[in-house]
Amino acid sequence: MVTFLSGGTGTPKLLSGADAVFDPNETTVVGNTGDDVELGGHLVCPDVDTVLYLRGDRLDRETWWGVADDSATTHGELVSLAESVGIESEPRYLPDDRQTAGRAIARWRRFSGVGEFMHIGDADRAVHITRTSLVDEGHTLTEATRTLADAFDLTVDLLPMSDDPVATIVHTADGPMHFQEFWVARGGEPDIESVEFRGGADATATDAVRDALADPVVIGPSNPVTSLGPMLALDGVRDALAGTPVVAVSPFVEDTVFSGPADDLMAAEGYDASTAGVAEAYPFADAFVLDDADGTELDRPVVRTDARMNDADDATRVARAVSEALEAVR
Repeated sequence: MVTFLSGGTGTPKLLSGADAVFDPNETTVVGNTGDDVELGGHLVCPDVDTVLYLRGDRLDRETWWGVADDSATTHGELVSLAESVGIESEPRYLPDDRQTAGRAIARWRRFSGVGEFMHIGDADRAVHITRTSLVDEGHTLTEATRTLADAFDLTVDLLPMSDDPVATIVHTADGPMHFQEFWVARGGEPDIESVEFRGGADATATDAVRDALADPVVIGPSNPVTSLGPMLALDGVRDALAGTPVVAVSPFVEDTVFSGPADDLMAAEGYDASTAGVAEAYPFADAFVLDDADGTELDRPVVRTDARMNDADDATRVARAVSEALEAVR
């Protein structure tokens, strides 16, 4: 048995080739929900859905977001309607008193659908409508995710990190903004001051997640701050990781990040934007997988390989390195 902690694109890319190394029927994937938004009344879970579509063989692997070859008729009409009356497609937060009203899982991340600043395809939207409707019927996010996983014939066990709301809020020189505004609408350009996991102090990992954390854990090359940070903010998660074998794949080659805003976010949170900084952020990690070109010396076992993952064969190579590192610390 093995559990992957997944967010962004780093861990999903690793999962794209993991079946050759890890039995999918004995694999659990815990998805970050700090990036989730309620957009136009529909609950969108980007990091959970990337794994859902990947494992259901429907992921758009050019963007690592959404369904491959998806139409976007509804999105286009929403943008067109807004533009016809002079409304730009930009994040439109619902009023403050609405952020904590309605379904609890969507607190602090409610956006109007007018102009729809995130590109949502039609098949993708059907998933969001189904998820939201299941939650409105009284199901937990975990139960709704299980239903969707069954619909996509997943062999791995896919779990959201919590059934409670945790919203990743990036505090910037332009003011606080949800991560989706910061990254999707603003392109990660505003200067970062700090990152808040709103609700994290009161949220808990589900029983299913806590059970999964008793197995050896793999942290792929996802963003340590916004992909893993919301999980680490949950009560008991750090302690659980300290008590089980953990292997992490660095998203850096020394001080060069593979992709995304991990370097700026790490620096804003007081960590060195490097593999050494990742090791500091993950004191519970027992071993690391680093790129061949990464000469960082760590105080824990290291397995090196070509850590670039452009296709499934690359991912399998990295997964084999992860397996080797796990064997060294079991």
